[in-house]
Amino acid sequence: MFTRADLLALAAILMWASLAALGVQLAHVPPFFLTGLGLLVGSVLALPLSRFQWRVWVVPWRTLLLGVYGLFGFHLLLFIALRTAPPLQANLINYLWPLGMVVLAPLVLPGLRWRASQVGAAVLGFAGAAVVILGRSGGSLAGGWHSGYALALGSALVWSTYSLGTRRVAPFATSAVGAFAAVSGLLSLACHALWEPAADLSARDLGLIVLLGLGPLGGAFFLWDAALKAGDPRRIGLLAFLTPLLSTAVVLLTTGQALTASLALGALMIVGAAVWGQR
Repeated sequence: MFTRADLLALAAILMWASLAALGVQLAHVPPFFLTGLGLLVGSVLALPLSRFQWRVWVVPWRTLLLGVYGLFGFHLLLFIALRTAPPLQANLINYLWPLGMVVLAPLVLPGLRWRASQVGAAVLGFAGAAVVILGRSGGSLAGGWHSGYALALGSALVWSTYSLGTRRVAPFATSAVGAFAAVSGLLSLACHALWEPAADLSARDLGLIVLLGLGPLGGAFFLWDAALKAGDPRRIGLLAFLTPLLSTAVVLLTTGQALTASLALGALMIVGAAVWGQR
């Protein structure tokens, strides 16, 4: 039986699943520029969510730092990792973050404890994600160690600890995530100005960026925060393994490619992990 928190997390995961498909169509846009604009668009969702009451956005500075650490720190480390290391391996390492949520939850949140079934399910879920990611590109993990892998692991740790850390700070309204997104968006644009060439956007690009901000770089963060406030982060972390599965399926469907055996196998492993962990 799905709880309200599960449904909120699944809604966020469905939005994140569209990120790869939108990213393919916006591949010509520099990543920090794209992320900065997307986050700024997404931050606007906080206005109707807070009923246009700006004071709801105001949070203690520690909470704001946590939010910027999560939204900006995650993207910063991931983008640098993808630029400096083989992207297939870096992306796979980044998807350790759901496993991190399950394993680190008892260390970060008092009152929780490890359960063998949940840790085992998390390992199975990560194995399923690996099957999906590696099968999509037909790649392997050969090639030895690369310093960019440490950055990819760092991005995974940032997102898992941010997700858990929102339960350790003073309670704040979910609409305050708009402040996290706005500051992170501005920092991303600063990185664009420092490291990336100028971008020339078409009207179509702008429309897709709006969709990006309303969905995977905006609405998903609000839904994710609401899910974490309402449910067990270990259950939510297991559901998060659906992200690479659904993302790959969306890309295959939108590009007209056939579904693969690796996708089917990964789906069985991830869904099995989620069911095992929920029980």
